[in-house]
Amino acid sequence: MGRTGSRFDNAAAESFWAVLKEEIGTRFWPDRATARADILVFIETFYNRSRLRKHTHWGYLTPHETRLRYQQNQVLAA
Repeated sequence: MGRTGSRFDNAAAESFWAVLKEEIGTRFWPDRATARADILVFIETFYNRSRLRKHTHWGYLTPHETRLRYQQNQVLAA
């Protein structure tokens, strides 16, 4: 994140929290460890690996696929 009060940083954070609340919901967990585990599973299995970026610039790829493609291009350029 950038400096305090940057509206551009706030938009990215708010977008993430909106997706998290929509997918997981607002439920209660028995303890903090269970909540952390459920959120980690959500981030690693859905948010990073199967959620599509809904924009033609990203080619409708998942964030994970975008990162792999970027890393391949970096290796080839070196």
